[in-house]
Amino acid sequence: MDFDDYLRRVPKVELHCHFEGTVRPQTFAELAAKHGITLSGDDPARLYDYDSIYEFLKIFAQVSSTLIDREDFARTAFESIEDGVKLGNLVYREMFFNPTLHTKRGVPYATVVDGLIDGCRRAESELGVRCRLIADVYRQDSANEAADMVREVLEHRRDEVIGLGMDGAEAPDPPEKFIEAYRLAKQGGLRLTAHACEDAPAKNVTTCLDVLGCERLDHGYHVLGDPEVVARVRDDAIVFTTCPTATAICYFTDDLTEHPIVTMAEQGLRLTLNSDDPPMFATDIGTEFAKMVPAAGWDRERVREICLTAVDAAWEIGR
Repeated sequence: MDFDDYLRRVPKVELHCHFEGTVRPQTFAELAAKHGITLSGDDPARLYDYDSIYEFLKIFAQVSSTLIDREDFARTAFESIEDGVKLGNLVYREMFFNPTLHTKRGVPYATVVDGLIDGCRRAESELGVRCRLIADVYRQDSANEAADMVREVLEHRRDEVIGLGMDGAEAPDPPEKFIEAYRLAKQGGLRLTAHACEDAPAKNVTTCLDVLGCERLDHGYHVLGDPEVVARVRDDAIVFTTCPTATAICYFTDDLTEHPIVTMAEQGLRLTLNSDDPPMFATDIGTEFAKMVPAAGWDRERVREICLTAVDAAWEIGR
């Protein structure tokens, strides 16, 4: 077995993957046709073309608009996990979803979450892969909308929904905006994470840890801008769920040898590799390992360390 094959086959735990960003382009087109939604083009292969995080978020919202029935959510959740298994030997995932992207369109929360759970349970039954769910605050929502979302999640609690996260464009909406949402989530027994320092300064990391109470963090690249924060998260063994391809396309250079992930690892930070929104960035969890590991010059022992870090950072694996 050559190294590339090994990287694709090594069993993987994934902690940073957005359900709405895992919809296959062909499925996107089929769901749009099913519901009479007009898309920007007829070629499924071109539906995910964009060149900035803001254009990406528009497409992300358009994909969400085609998810309406419980069956839509079940189908796409199953396909998402199936792709991870086939393309990268996924063995466990904790997957984000954005409730308000759907409830604001009139889709009941119960339809969303129960559809997702239907797909996850089918994947566990047919593929042997467990998936748990993390409800995400959408940063461009108001603080009250985020708090109301958490209340709805807790009022309609499902065992498969284990945490609260936060995504969307970070720079215009800092984490302290959502103190109440995180307070409610912690009080309700949800685990806590958040996208931080994806496109904002290192102070967002300390806010997420000290004010919101996050246990692990997603992305984290700009933490490198503050040596004191780097030392703090290294000493505290904070895990960062990094996503090479997506962030290279949106923020950095295509040359992964220059990605901040390399420096984060060199400075002793704990990290995992993840696919983020795989079909939207023409990637998958196997490809993330196959591209990032050689670019960083990591050997099999470092790969083993990264995989075990993901196991250690997971909230419900093996339960």
